[in-house]
Amino acid sequence: MQISFSIDKKLILLVIIVSVVTLLITAYLSFNYAEQILIERANNLLLGESTVRGNTLRLLFESRIEQNKILANDPMIKILVTELNETPENELDKVMESKRRDFLTQIQAFQTLVGFSIGFEDVKIIGINGKVFFSLGKLTDNNFLHDPLFQKGLKKSIIDFEPTPTGKKMIVVSPIFAQDSKKNDDPIGVIISRMRTESLDSILLDRSGLGKTGEVYIVNDGFLMLSESRFINNAIFKQKVDTIPVQKCFREGEEFTGFYPDYRKINIYGSSYCAKDLGFILLAEIDETETIQPILVLQNRIFQTGLIITTIMIITAFIISKSMSRPLIKLKNAANQVASGDFHVRTNITTRDEIGELSYAFDSMTEKLQKSLIEIKEKEDVIKQQEDILLQFSDYSEKYCVCMVDIMNSTKITSKLSESETSEFYKIFLNSIAETVRNFGGIVVKNIGDALLFYFPVIHLEEESTLRKCLDCCLTLGELHDNIVKKLEKQKLPIFDYRISSTYGIVRIAKTSTSSVNDIFGNTVNRCAKINRIAPANRLIIGEEFYDSAKIFDDYIFKKIDSEITSPESGYSGYLVSRKNIPNNIKN
Repeated sequence: MQISFSIDKKLILLVIIVSVVTLLITAYLSFNYAEQILIERANNLLLGESTVRGNTLRLLFESRIEQNKILANDPMIKILVTELNETPENELDKVMESKRRDFLTQIQAFQTLVGFSIGFEDVKIIGINGKVFFSLGKLTDNNFLHDPLFQKGLKKSIIDFEPTPTGKKMIVVSPIFAQDSKKNDDPIGVIISRMRTESLDSILLDRSGLGKTGEVYIVNDGFLMLSESRFINNAIFKQKVDTIPVQKCFREGEEFTGFYPDYRKINIYGSSYCAKDLGFILLAEIDETETIQPILVLQNRIFQTGLIITTIMIITAFIISKSMSRPLIKLKNAANQVASGDFHVRTNITTRDEIGELSYAFDSMTEKLQKSLIEIKEKEDVIKQQEDILLQFSDYSEKYCVCMVDIMNSTKITSKLSESETSEFYKIFLNSIAETVRNFGGIVVKNIGDALLFYFPVIHLEEESTLRKCLDCCLTLGELHDNIVKKLEKQKLPIFDYRISSTYGIVRIAKTSTSSVNDIFGNTVNRCAKINRIAPANRLIIGEEFYDSAKIFDDYIFKKIDSEITSPESGYSGYLVSRKNIPNNIKN
């Protein structure tokens, strides 16, 4: 036979498979672990950036509101606004002009106190009717009644932004209440202050620690970017940011950390700081590619290292396989010579391993085969002379319990069955009976047509226990009938009854050259077959000698059977056996 896949090829293939599997498992575990570490690191970095900078912005915005409230709570401002609110419309311009110096004095005092430190540039003081009472800057419209900032400022202090040619300005709006106002009183006016955003920009534009693609920016509740983008020029108030964190903040009031597409539709890893109450969200983001870049580097290094290791292992496996296959090939050739009849061949492999031991065993085997062949040829004539002696009868007799189980009306039943059904029919019966006999320690001799012959050898000192064992076995066979019926019905085969008989006495032993089980014959066997014919369906009948030895047992019922076969003239006797502890309907 030609080998299509030699052992050296199998060894090399095994090494390749082991190397590749090991490499893949190592790579998977390494990538998975590295990915977790990198994501955790990015999470910690961006969460820290968003939290720290978000809190800083909140503190900045709240401080600007508080500083603007200083101006709104100035007693002189309150008095001036109250007076102007009460001035008739036809005299308002004249009174405003006369009060301008008073307003300017208070504004200059405010600038001296906090204005320069917060980048204070402009202020508008507006009355309750939307009329601007004072403005540092040039006015294009003197009526702010329907201005959104004015309307919001009447309710609470807010922070907002407005675009400018060079970027943006921060707008802080605060309500003005009368000097003697109480809680829940309506405001008498609004102060709208404009401030520079250098301090805000310094917080957002510091990208140290954010790598090549990291950025921090804020978005208002209109989903517009309020700070410079690292990737898009002039994005303030122009770039719409409708991403997952922005939606969660302004719709659900929740913060978000994880992977998602940013305003450029590029996958990033980001963390948000939601300040819905102040109308903004801060986002700290890094491109996903930069986040997982170390994984790609690790991947390349693992594959390069794995390729080198696999190559070295293949070369080593090739060398080892050749050293193993040479002696094996020599052994194979020697085995082929032996198979062709040449017993003089010797391998003489002296390696100190299992192959060397196999070679020594092979050489020893061929030497013994050679000697055995010579002996076989010398004794061939003797064997031919004894070929016709197949059966040898022993010169001694034994006392056995001989038993037989025979199917009733089997010829009639099987005549209507096919060959396969007949085979299954006898298979169920014989296998069920034989299995029970072996469980009780009985020895099955042979099939006699549709009957099964078995026996229990009786040792003198164990005669009583063997007789009991034989009785229990035969009675159990009768009780097995219902179980056999179920098996037959399952296979849709006809059901049947059977008879059980047992005799006790001397038997002759016959040894056959074709079986390890001794055959038995003699009068005891003949009597067992004879009395079997008068046994009731699925019941046990025993002979006279068996009855004489077993009648002392008080847990069995023995009833003599009268028939032509068991008449005094025939010389046979039969006794029906049953257990004492079974229901009466079974006994009878």
